[in-house]
Amino acid sequence: MTDYAPTACTHTFNPATTVITNERGQAVPTGTVPVDACAFGPQEATTVTWLGGAGLLINARGTRIMIDPVLEGFDMPVVFEAPIAPADVPALDAVLLTHIDNDHFSRPTCHDVAGVCPAYHAPQYVAEVAREEGLPGIGHNIDETFTVGSMTCYLTPAWHNWQNDSKKWAYREWKREDYCGYWLDTPDGTIWLPGDSKLLPEHLEMSEPKMILLDFSDNEWHITFEGAVKLANTYPNAQLLCIHWGTVDAPDWSTFNGDPRALAAAVANPERVLAPLPGEAVTL
Repeated sequence: MTDYAPTACTHTFNPATTVITNERGQAVPTGTVPVDACAFGPQEATTVTWLGGAGLLINARGTRIMIDPVLEGFDMPVVFEAPIAPADVPALDAVLLTHIDNDHFSRPTCHDVAGVCPAYHAPQYVAEVAREEGLPGIGHNIDETFTVGSMTCYLTPAWHNWQNDSKKWAYREWKREDYCGYWLDTPDGTIWLPGDSKLLPEHLEMSEPKMILLDFSDNEWHITFEGAVKLANTYPNAQLLCIHWGTVDAPDWSTFNGDPRALAAAVANPERVLAPLPGEAVTL
């Protein structure tokens, strides 16, 4: 594991200053910013904090959710320190899970925040697995809407059922509805997480969100780099907060090796590409 010392917030989130190339040729963040209890308190704004990988903390005027948090126990080496330990999370209103992959559904993390989290929202199958784990899983269908505090959450479609091509995962048929993205209406604007997915026609027909939480992995079961640019330019005014990059020690895996600097060089209005350090809060 590469050791990064905690660092001060950069505020501009410019990839030119927050991203470096490490000795293994991976684009990685230049540091981490510890997340403390204040990040979970009442506030007069909506903030989005990247937790590394695909993990996110959103505080919408005091409504606190985590999406796909992986704060411990991942089965591959990582190149960053998680900005907060599960034991230090003071309270959550919900965890939202997009799919079953363990870089999104971290059973250790979910168990270790269960004492402060009353609900785990997910596609139906993932919620079923969560309940088997003893967690309060709440299942939803694609296009279904539910509410968490001040946020209205809507499941958007995804196509990521790569498991059907793997003998290891052949114990069931993996359906597209086992995976999702989330459209989040907050008091301060809309946030959209397309999730791990091929680019779908529906993805290009949304109303323009204020912020897109963008996995831009150049992989056939993800959006691909070309697809990410197409999506970004379909919504030219949306902020693009980069996720699913720079935190796993796997230089040969396209799924973990997007470079926010390359994305900024390819999209319209490149100043909207945000590469906060893990733990930095971006105000919507």
